[in-house]
Amino acid sequence: MAKLVECIPNFSEGTNQEVIEGLVKVAKSVPGVTLLDYSSDASHNRSVFTLVGDEENIQEVAFQLVKFASENIDMTKHKGEHPRMGATDVVPFVPVKDITAKECVEISKKVAKRINDELQIPIFLYEDSASTPARVNLAKVRKGQFEGMPEKLLEEDWAPDFGERKIHPTAGVTAVGARMPLVAFNINLDTDDIEIANKIAKMVRGSSGGYKYCKAIGVMLEDRNIAQVSMNMVNFEKTPLYRVVETVRFEAARYGVNIIETELIGLCPAKALIDAAEWYLQIADLDYGKQVLENHLLS
Repeated sequence: MAKLVECIPNFSEGTNQEVIEGLVKVAKSVPGVTLLDYSSDASHNRSVFTLVGDEENIQEVAFQLVKFASENIDMTKHKGEHPRMGATDVVPFVPVKDITAKECVEISKKVAKRINDELQIPIFLYEDSASTPARVNLAKVRKGQFEGMPEKLLEEDWAPDFGERKIHPTAGVTAVGARMPLVAFNINLDTDDIEIANKIAKMVRGSSGGYKYCKAIGVMLEDRNIAQVSMNMVNFEKTPLYRVVETVRFEAARYGVNIIETELIGLCPAKALIDAAEWYLQIADLDYGKQVLENHLLS
């Protein structure tokens, strides 16, 4: 039975269709790897790809995607609402089937070394692959963004895990690591006041006293003229989606603001959605394995 690994690279390009289509072509070019999903956002100026494959070919496609991005995305010209530090901003590897988190850490280190050796892009290892506790949290690694990275790399505690203390002139810096599945989840508000979204994000994110497993920022969606609370739910079982939705709803009401909609970026574990359905429908003692038809058929 082949070991299956998921890879979810994030690229700093959400508007140039030629580049996005080029990334798609590369993602589909390696046998043994399937492109499950990809999405692009103009306001964030970012694309997120979700791929799954065996442990050898997933490494190859990850490298080829980083190579294509480095050749076609110029960070000196990039502007977007989402924090970013490189043409390929982050490359996480996630265990899916018959593979451990530890093995994914080793995969991440192999890919990180190859990226630096062949492309001269400095690499920070993060999450489960982090070399120090300060590098576990991607937000801390990325702090300063592309524009601030030349100075950051010269700081005593911020030498890259792979590479010299200087950015790639156009591709910047990339974070590579292994982690467990997360849910990229956004909540759109019926206001054009970004400060309201910023205040709500501060209330729900763990780093400022909110939910431990929630990372959140306020984002302005210029094309729709609405504010968004953009989140990564790093453990949807310990901090479920419905809890964050209701907290955002409660905090937004303080400013006379409502939720327009929520959105998922990329793929989401079914249990995260079933947990929300169970809570909103007030289902008593739901048996996830037997009462959800698809799970029952597969059991």
